[in-house]
Amino acid sequence: MKKIYLLAILITVFITGCSVPKVSLFKDTPDPLKEYTLEGAGADKILLIAVEGMISDKPKKGLFSESPSLVEQIVVQLNKAQKDRQIKAVLFKINSPGGTITASDILYHEINSYGAKTGNKVTVCMMDVAASGAYYISLPAEMIMAHPTTVTGSIGVISLQPKLKGLMDKVGLAIDVQKTGKYKDMGSPYRESADEEKKLLQKAMDGFGKRFIDLVQKHRKLSAPALAEVSTARIFLAEEALKTGLIDKVGYISDAIKETKKLAGLAEDARVVVYRRAEFPEDNYYNTATVSGVKLPVALVNLELPEIMNARAGFYYLWPGAIAAD
Repeated sequence: MKKIYLLAILITVFITGCSVPKVSLFKDTPDPLKEYTLEGAGADKILLIAVEGMISDKPKKGLFSESPSLVEQIVVQLNKAQKDRQIKAVLFKINSPGGTITASDILYHEINSYGAKTGNKVTVCMMDVAASGAYYISLPAEMIMAHPTTVTGSIGVISLQPKLKGLMDKVGLAIDVQKTGKYKDMGSPYRESADEEKKLLQKAMDGFGKRFIDLVQKHRKLSAPALAEVSTARIFLAEEALKTGLIDKVGYISDAIKETKKLAGLAEDARVVVYRRAEFPEDNYYNTATVSGVKLPVALVNLELPEIMNARAGFYYLWPGAIAAD
């Protein structure tokens, strides 16, 4: 009988979608973070933190679960690391196209603050993509290493402004807007933007873009020609990024760990640790599971849209070409 009741609940959820009340089939509170050792047996430790997906401060909601935002995931690990005096360095393994300007700036601030408060070394190893906001959060690192096939760069800001007017005209739908202030509905999806409004939006984008470029120059001290090329917001392959000065080395995650040990003055037997909600048999560097919410053990139906479809209107440090569904 229990199986029949469970099946009935699942069928009801699939048929009626979002209109049904929230049904909790599993516990809502995730297990606390625990430390697990990937390698080494020494007293000193390097914490490996994975940065995966679009950078946002919004929780990611699934069909039967809600995961903490990427910002929350990173900050909770930094806070825990700050209390552990045996942790001498943090290595970020980044695979992200970037994200919102505010979420990117929050992580930049938190990572920078962690290094300043603890005196610990901060390093970065880039994987498939570490572009735009993902590069932004890498700037506080004392050493940035890119995988030989990494795509990075895209140092600039983009504004996403969906427009529905054409579709509304086709279906005979209109929105009546009453406002105070000439620019109150600037950027509205229900009408085309006036030239003057576009100029104001561009002014805001120029300000956000300048902030990014200024931080790149502060941390990387590029030559004038290199800075000019970076300012075009183009993407760079690993060797190109090395020549330009955006990164320090090209290598693999094992190489990044060796370099981090050297920077922090650690012995060869220093431990590499991670924070996880649960233990994984035969765990290794490439496991990205950290602080996700509780999910169904088997995904019966994947109803999630690609991340670009979930992006809200606003300003982003983001390379749209790298966004894909999880």
